[in-house]
Amino acid sequence: MTFQIGDQVVYPNQGVGTIENISSRSFGSAFEKYYLLRFGYSSMTVLVPFSNAANIGLRSITKNREISRILSFLAHGRCRITPDWKVRFRENSEKMQSGGLLKAAEILKSLLYLHAGKPLSFREKKMLERARHMLVSEISSARRVPDVHASVLLQRSLAKAGLTLPAFS
Repeated sequence: MTFQIGDQVVYPNQGVGTIENISSRSFGSAFEKYYLLRFGYSSMTVLVPFSNAANIGLRSITKNREISRILSFLAHGRCRITPDWKVRFRENSEKMQSGGLLKAAEILKSLLYLHAGKPLSFREKKMLERARHMLVSEISSARRVPDVHASVLLQRSLAKAGLTLPAFS
């Protein structure tokens, strides 16, 4: 999959970024092309080699139909909660690295269920916030609405499951 300057793409564990430039660099006798991604929320930039883009999980923004499926999962879907926090954190970290939006939704929902029963650890709070950010940024981009509207859509779906985002998010 190739992208063009100006395309919005999803970088796993970071969220939606915009391809700002495509450049070539040489390493000895080999040339490599790179995407330069800029993330609006932090002004952070990342260079992604063309040859490694698929391995990293760089992908296009999810289609609107899939966004509807994700919101439906948040409202009505079931998720498994691993009781051992070390195992749960490792599983959630792997899900975040996959870059899949449904995986981020699973993390968000399972951590919210867990949070309803007891306080989350600092690392799980950060994981919850990252999953929320991934969902809001991609919903916003896919539906072409401001982040605040995407956040409201997310909260409405969670409310149907009896969940709310905590004050720390």
